[in-house]
Amino acid sequence: MYHFVMAVHVLACLSMILFVLLQTGRGAGLQMFGGGGDSLITTPSGSSFMKKFTAGLAVTFGITSLLMTLLQNRASFTSVTSGYSQPQAPAAPVPAAPAPAAPASSDK
Repeated sequence: MYHFVMAVHVLACLSMILFVLLQTGRGAGLQMFGGGGDSLITTPSGSSFMKKFTAGLAVTFGITSLLMTLLQNRASFTSVTSGYSQPQAPAAPVPAAPAPAAPASSDK
């Protein structure tokens, strides 16, 4: 299932790139700041089919993104905080080994 959703997602991405590039720009790049911005809002761009198809691809992209997030294998991923448990009291210090007895000094 995950691989099917991934394939649909990649196809939607590539198709959306293609269809967006096929559409003409509204301001035509504002003619490199030399004009064209005055008719930006009233200029129709592209056919209604291209607009609706691009919107459909965008919706498909969003839905497949959410589905892939839900379908991913979460068993292999761990949270940063999952390795931590309740704080424990520090362990009691290990008693040091007794020092060897000093040899008796012979004062004769």
